[in-house]
Amino acid sequence: MPQVKRALVSVSDRSGLVPFAQRLSRLGVVLLSSGGTGRHLREHGLEVVEVSEVTGFPEMLDGRVKTLHPKIHGGILAVRDNPEHLQQLKAQGIEPIDLVVVNLYPFRQVLARGNASREEIIENIDIGGPALVRAAAKNYAYVGVVVDPADYSAVAEELEANDCRLSEETRAALARKAFEHTADYDAAVAAYFRSQFAPLT
Repeated sequence: MPQVKRALVSVSDRSGLVPFAQRLSRLGVVLLSSGGTGRHLREHGLEVVEVSEVTGFPEMLDGRVKTLHPKIHGGILAVRDNPEHLQQLKAQGIEPIDLVVVNLYPFRQVLARGNASREEIIENIDIGGPALVRAAAKNYAYVGVVVDPADYSAVAEELEANDCRLSEETRAALARKAFEHTADYDAAVAAYFRSQFAPLT
């Protein structure tokens, strides 16, 4: 079981986040974050490494581009027992990311308000978040992914009890939930587009 040493945290739903991040920090896990999530964690006394420090690029395009970078996705997607992958990480100065804690922009909530403009609805279509979630879920053999705040406590308990490691069973279960999360999200976005725009003829 790989040990969790670095976690990327970027959430819209911050329920229970601070206690979870505090438990990770007490275990010695380095927290990477950006934007509002990073500010929120720092406001609660947690040390956070900005994603821009890792990538060498600032957030761009009003936050549309933050984590879409090889130094983030390479760190998530590398196969940890593949010597060529590890050599490539080293050559590019990329450190592995072992835990991804991400939930997506509140697209459904904005839509449900009933008074949001089309521009606001479109801006709440998450791009970087699903990419992070899917990358981590694909690489579940080495990376944990948490999309549901209801899972924070169980994940923290397992890390605390097992030298900061998650079992393969846990990682696989979290990956299944992650793919369900992104599939449901994409279905909601597709339904919105169906409701707004005529099909191709």
